[in-house]
Amino acid sequence: MEAGGGSESPDEPKKGKSKTPRKPKESILKQKSPAEFFAENKNIAGFDNPGKCLYTTVRELVENSLDSAESISELPVVEITIEEILKTKFNSMIGLVDRERVDEELYDDYETAKAREKRLAKEARAQEIQAKNAALGKKGREPAASKGMKGRGEASFYRVTCKDNGKGMPHDDIPNMFGRVLSGTKYGLKQTRGKFGLGAKMALIWSKMSTGLPIEISSSMKGQNYTSFCRLDIDIHRNIPHIHIQEKRDNKDLWHGAEIQVVIEGNWTTYRSKILHYMRQMAVITPYAQFLFKFVSDTPDKNITIRFSRRTDVMPPVPLETKHHPSAVDLLLIKRLIAETAKQNLLQFLQHEFVNIGKSFAERLIGEMGPEFSPKMSVKSLTSQQIVRIHQLFRQAKFDDPSGDCLSPAGEYNLRLGIIKELHPDMVATYSGSAQVFEGHPFIVEAGVSIGGKDVKQGLNIFRFANRIPLLFEQGADVVTRTALKRINWNSYKINQTQDKIGVFVSIVSTKIPFKGTGKEYIGDDISEIASAVKSAIQQCCIQLKSKIVKKIQAREQQERKRNLSRSTMKWPWNMPHRVVQVQNPKKKCISNHWMQQITSLTSRALCLFSG
Repeated sequence: MEAGGGSESPDEPKKGKSKTPRKPKESILKQKSPAEFFAENKNIAGFDNPGKCLYTTVRELVENSLDSAESISELPVVEITIEEILKTKFNSMIGLVDRERVDEELYDDYETAKAREKRLAKEARAQEIQAKNAALGKKGREPAASKGMKGRGEASFYRVTCKDNGKGMPHDDIPNMFGRVLSGTKYGLKQTRGKFGLGAKMALIWSKMSTGLPIEISSSMKGQNYTSFCRLDIDIHRNIPHIHIQEKRDNKDLWHGAEIQVVIEGNWTTYRSKILHYMRQMAVITPYAQFLFKFVSDTPDKNITIRFSRRTDVMPPVPLETKHHPSAVDLLLIKRLIAETAKQNLLQFLQHEFVNIGKSFAERLIGEMGPEFSPKMSVKSLTSQQIVRIHQLFRQAKFDDPSGDCLSPAGEYNLRLGIIKELHPDMVATYSGSAQVFEGHPFIVEAGVSIGGKDVKQGLNIFRFANRIPLLFEQGADVVTRTALKRINWNSYKINQTQDKIGVFVSIVSTKIPFKGTGKEYIGDDISEIASAVKSAIQQCCIQLKSKIVKKIQAREQQERKRNLSRSTMKWPWNMPHRVVQVQNPKKKCISNHWMQQITSLTSRALCLFSG
């Protein structure tokens, strides 16, 4: 052993050297249930923040109620109530005892002594400036109220209740209809208000995430002598309902419909106007429905009750489920239709699973596919290559456009009544276009343009509807907004775009609304068929309004000419020299024959000019 050198024991770890790096764990394949996916990506369904969550919950419940009533041709009666729940009341609902703060510095809204001193000094200066202005007689701004610091934990809770007179739900189906994501009755090819199968399910997921409280459903079908009551929440990881109570109760009043109650975190202050605008626009597009909206608070000044009365008993027809158009299908859809069809051979499959394919046309298509295809061949025996050939032919062949018989637009009558009922305009024009097609899907555009009205701002006020539901967000990129702002020359229709109070209403119905973005809040401007149909519908309304405006201007000018003529006639005889003749009674005087002839001549000429 060398002097000054230290020997290391083989058992001692070497110093200064890194340890052997650990091997990374092998990644494990995991799966997420649909409920778990939407809980983590709730913005897809419109649940971005507490305020938007409250708005979307109201919207989904109202639209489900309207669909339910319309499905049995019942005039809808919908009652929606938002009840504010204070923190103390919420804690008592979940069995939590209120606790006073012990360590103030622990909380997010804690204010240090220095910050408090600075805030008080600022408020004192503002009061001093206000006092000086008052002494000098100057009008100064009111000092802004100091905003109390609100911590992130100070959430606001609301109980949302929606009651309708619709179809109701079968007793055994209620748990799956509310507690299983992506299960529902709106997945056929049909015009519907909703498409995702979420709606009340997302409200339940948000309730579970923000309050932990279950949803309560009461429902009864027509002629049913009992009411189904169910209290449940959702097992997000397994995407199955977790039932607390499910029972049948007496239904002495023979009520039919559904009542849904859910407690969620929300923000009424920031989304109050959006919710009220939504209810008002829904009353415009569905004037045959009766809505009662209530906001209930512990502070009576905040309470709101608004009734949107029914104006008509005429309801649009119930939308019909239709078959797929050949030009609108993809490979996966063709394979699914083959797997689900009850038809045995290829000829029957083409005839009965697609629109606008008759027997003779189906035979021509099969002949075009190639020698390996025959009308009598089993549709289940088609290979993947043969299915691709069918798809390619569908994309290249020319088919007749689908009809709009399956669609259910609001109708000119209802649209006009809704506008008049809610806006009280000075004049209104409506137009309903014929069915058109984009990518194999039929669509109809209806439009209304109003001038003047109650609570209407100067300039363009644009109201957008898709499948008879209002669209309130992301307006700037929408095809209706861009058309109204950039493609309509309002001056050519005697309408002042900046000074007149103009209401532009456009409703688009289709078996497939081409929404942009996940929020389903606007229709893109890139589909030329829809853009040109929207422009044409608005122009047709403007042409009607132009004739009314021109007649109104002419009547006003005529009235003005008449008023000016009457003024000149009143003044004219007294400005002339008077020749009077004596008659038997000296106290009476009359105009001489000379001036009488002049008056008659001038009056007749004036009347001719006026009538011309």
